[in-house]
Amino acid sequence: MLSQTDIIVTMNQGSSPTGSQTQAKVVIADDHPLFRAALGHTLAATLNGEVLEADSFAALQALLQLHPQIELVFLDLNMPGNQGLTGLTAIRNQFPDVLVVIVSANEQLDVVERAMSFGASAYVPKSAPMPDIVNAVETVLGGDNWLPAHLQSSVPMAKNALHQDFAKKLGQLTPQQFKVLRCIADGLLNKQIAFELDVQETTIKQHVSAILRKLGVINRTQAGVLFHDMLRADDETP
Repeated sequence: MLSQTDIIVTMNQGSSPTGSQTQAKVVIADDHPLFRAALGHTLAATLNGEVLEADSFAALQALLQLHPQIELVFLDLNMPGNQGLTGLTAIRNQFPDVLVVIVSANEQLDVVERAMSFGASAYVPKSAPMPDIVNAVETVLGGDNWLPAHLQSSVPMAKNALHQDFAKKLGQLTPQQFKVLRCIADGLLNKQIAFELDVQETTIKQHVSAILRKLGVINRTQAGVLFHDMLRADDETP
């Protein structure tokens, strides 16, 4: 169970009238308070509304459950509960209507390309000036994808077919199957996964069979390795 400190319900107010009931539409998920504060101030002014903050992936998931009206998430690749692109794919699986903007110090071209292939709407380096972030928000909310100028010429516009195929297969998993796959990739046995998800072991076995079929692999080891390799984001700068 999450404690009150797990979710940072700091709401950066825009120019909405005092006392009005503003609905949360944006979440900044990052474990660096100063970065959240700077980005939150910019977004509140840009969107003229409320910005929620989460300092862990579990807190982000809780906010998405509590506020179904959320439209946009700024997600750090390297924060508690999130490893590489796993958080991105988890959000896309469980909340497919939420737009995800990756914010990261990692500018490896392969990571950027895979993030976009797996459903990110934008990839914003943490070194990006605030005007670029504003441009990214406006572009994404307008229905287009966004990359900074220095990456546009380096990252292929055509998405990698292999990555797109894997993203499509992940999209076929139910949210519960996705959780099971993530546990498999972490090396957990069926009994441990059942305890983790509070279900019967027979249920996990059924999920594993469905996962293998949907991913087109022959055993759980292949499934775990494929998941880990596809969603890794090495050399993340703290």
